[in-house]
Amino acid sequence: MNYTGWLYEYTVILYALAVLGYFIDFLQNNRKVNRTAFWLLSIVWILQTVYFVEELLRIGEFPILTPSKGLFFYAWVLVTLSLVVNRLFRVDVFVFFVNVIGFMIMAVYLFAPSPRVSDVLTSHLMSGLLVIHVTIAFLAYGAFTLSFIFSAMYFIEHHMLKRKKWNKRMIRFGSLSQLERWSFLCNMVGVPLLLISLILGMIWASLRLRHFFWFDPKVILSFVVFLAYSAFLYQKVAKGKHGKTLVYWNTAAFLVILINYFLSETLTHFHLWSQ
Repeated sequence: MNYTGWLYEYTVILYALAVLGYFIDFLQNNRKVNRTAFWLLSIVWILQTVYFVEELLRIGEFPILTPSKGLFFYAWVLVTLSLVVNRLFRVDVFVFFVNVIGFMIMAVYLFAPSPRVSDVLTSHLMSGLLVIHVTIAFLAYGAFTLSFIFSAMYFIEHHMLKRKKWNKRMIRFGSLSQLERWSFLCNMVGVPLLLISLILGMIWASLRLRHFFWFDPKVILSFVVFLAYSAFLYQKVAKGKHGKTLVYWNTAAFLVILINYFLSETLTHFHLWSQ
């Protein structure tokens, strides 16, 4: 087993223990377990960062050229954001939900195939502009993921209140107004980031590719994602919508993200890992 493989597998194990700790804390409100889970998650972030840097040094470029590498970077973004949010707002339940998704992504990456991209193709397509484009896109997706989780927490709490099944555990969710506001703020950050990424992607494609496919599924769905979240902001700001209406809209937009990432990659004509 090589060094990076060993490092990654131990990272996944520690990540599983951290998620388990947050789950126990969620059920029992155990602060000691919560602190242990937080430090385990911090170690996971450090190991993820070390692994990321190792890959960067090993291949000599930003490791985002394949869907599996992109998944790892996405998981790193989620862990980073969850630690920051937990440090600023102490929303432990939110951290648990975020890292359930993050752990699933890490597990998928562990078993996903890693196709070798030819050096000639890499040198032709890889550039600083492309790195910035992909990095900002994943940061936007990270913000949208957090927003979706806040919306899911809103839906659960609203449902429990309506059924009059409130308990002490639900207090840790925060108020409905807080969850809605945080969901909105995440989308407010994600939309301009995604717009910047799309603009940079189009500039890169026009400079480096002989033919740019405007009707490529990846291109179309990327703009659909942008329009869906822009419509969310419009519903909130211009029309004053709130509550479950925005939860449903946010959920639909997040499903478009999943389709965009996992389905369109098999149909796209110009993205690097389709070659």
